[in-house]
Amino acid sequence: MIDLTVYNRDGQEVDSLKVDESVFGGLVRYPLLKQAIVRYHANRRVGTAATKGRSMVAGSSRKLFRQKGTGNARVGNIRTGKRVGGGVTFAKVARDFRKRMPKKQRRLARDSAILAKLLSNNVVVVDELNFERPHTKDFVSVLSNLKIERSCLVMSRDYDDNLYKSAKNVPKVSVLPVAELNAADICSHRKMLITHEAFLTLLSKDEVSEN
Repeated sequence: MIDLTVYNRDGQEVDSLKVDESVFGGLVRYPLLKQAIVRYHANRRVGTAATKGRSMVAGSSRKLFRQKGTGNARVGNIRTGKRVGGGVTFAKVARDFRKRMPKKQRRLARDSAILAKLLSNNVVVVDELNFERPHTKDFVSVLSNLKIERSCLVMSRDYDDNLYKSAKNVPKVSVLPVAELNAADICSHRKMLITHEAFLTLLSKDEVSEN
């Protein structure tokens, strides 16, 4: 069992939680975790880069001059990649970099990422993160009270516009609802800051997708 302390926004202990490792798969599956992260970055690639090959540029296909007897090096047509205005030798073509991964594997990778953060004491549970209006200074003070000084992934049960706007100008901080949680976002931040309500949703696996 993993013991977690629940803090309030002032950094004071208000409650505690016990988490069974089996809820998140019981062990960290590192090969699966790497596969999920590679897939995440591959799916973000646009893949629209393209250049013209020798068959796509304008110009005659006639050999510029005869092979022998001129004293010059042998050449082909004007569209060759060796000449100015010719095509690119190994031209880039638009391609799709997307990778597929079964739903169960995505869920296991996400659970492994959460378990890895729990085992390394990088999960901070706060009782609530409600803001009456967007205010970056108030959010930064919460991070300071909770002693979060490095990159952080902030999670709430549902999308909260005031929370998102309060955190969007803070460097290395991302805000996600629990339903959009994925292994790559978890692993790309040092700390996880999650509300008590969102963590209970995570434990019950209700309304949690497998992104």
